[in-house]
Amino acid sequence: MSERDYKVLVVDDDLEMCGLLSDVLRGEGFSVHTLNDSLEASQWLKKEDFDVIITDLKMKGLKGLDLLEEAKQVAPLTPVIIITAFGTIESAIKAMKMGAYDYITKPFQMDELTIIVKKALENRLLKKEVIRLKKEVESRYHFHRLIGKSPPMQKIYDLIERISDTSSNVLITGESGTGKELVAKAIHYNGVRKEGRFIAVNCAAIPETLLESELFGYKKGAFTDAKADKKGLIFEAHEGTLFLDEITEMPLTLQAKLLRMIEEKEVRPLGDTNSYPIDVRIISTSNRDIESSIKQGRFREDLYYRLKVIDIEMPPLRERKEDIPLLIQHFIKKFSEEMKKNISGISEETLKRLLNYPWPGNVRELENVIQRAITLTRYETILLEDLPITLTVEKEESLIEKGAKERYTIDQLEREYIKRVLLEAGGNKSKAAEILGLDRKTLYRKLQEE
Repeated sequence: MSERDYKVLVVDDDLEMCGLLSDVLRGEGFSVHTLNDSLEASQWLKKEDFDVIITDLKMKGLKGLDLLEEAKQVAPLTPVIIITAFGTIESAIKAMKMGAYDYITKPFQMDELTIIVKKALENRLLKKEVIRLKKEVESRYHFHRLIGKSPPMQKIYDLIERISDTSSNVLITGESGTGKELVAKAIHYNGVRKEGRFIAVNCAAIPETLLESELFGYKKGAFTDAKADKKGLIFEAHEGTLFLDEITEMPLTLQAKLLRMIEEKEVRPLGDTNSYPIDVRIISTSNRDIESSIKQGRFREDLYYRLKVIDIEMPPLRERKEDIPLLIQHFIKKFSEEMKKNISGISEETLKRLLNYPWPGNVRELENVIQRAITLTRYETILLEDLPITLTVEKEESLIEKGAKERYTIDQLEREYIKRVLLEAGGNKSKAAEILGLDRKTLYRKLQEE
């Protein structure tokens, strides 16, 4: 607060007041620009960015409220403090309604003014930080930055674009690690609810006894440890998005209460006799077969259809292998920057191995593999030796699988089988012939036919 980077504009047609305010604020470390002409001040507002504006209410030319209105248009984040010797309750109310940060009547203590100016500056800095964070979050989860050029991912991008500006509930299904939460955030931060909060709840991670109170909140005295009222996460998500991860892990009793909340658009905290209106969009996920859970009586069918107004099925990584090189480059860039390493890429042999791996853990597993490789590598390129052993040891195919893949004839299949048996027998032809049910002459003949 002592740095002179923070600029204050003082506008008052009383030259003595301008000088006094300038001396006091400069003494506090502010850079001060004073003007006694309100019309000139209007021009300065358009060409200079001030951190705080102090203006007299009654002046020749433009009035203080006129400058306030202009400041709100050209510099909406800059707080405006009104000072006046002719203060009335009506003028104070009008100024505050128009967006003034504060209203002070003359005569006033200079200490009082400096405190108000410092608080106004804190308010401006806080607003700027909130806007910066919102832009960062919106950029981070912009759906175009979901990685993938494959047809399945293109379909998901198109769907996100079409549903973001609706408030319909969304159910995202798919294997673990496919990016379900990332899609949920892309929907939220690109839609009409992006100004609201995105509240994430992992239904599998919170104990059943706590999940209800966490979601719905409670009144003081609702149970032994309820020492004060607590807002539930559903309230926190009002006018935003409630993200319910692994929804199939939610207990049946709580499923009924969630269904009632969706249908009535009201929430009743534990121990409360009143219900409160709520406006929330629910995006839920599951890596289970929900219809199977319904048949087993572990998930309510009526809730399922309330949650599945829009459904998105995330493709596993093995079904979009053309996206693997893009994901690898993305993770190399990300972790290289984090670890301050100069990793340029991946060897052709290593890429081939990653393309042929089935990725049971999907994108999350790939991310972990690249992070590990960048941590361990001694070179500028990721090599086979930097991968986990599970990826470097090739799984031996069965003879039938290999034959089908390489389109063997019956004769080729027979010769390959003889080779494997001979290998198992340690090269002992007599033993191999016995295993194969052949006499030695026939075995020799077949080996010579290669």
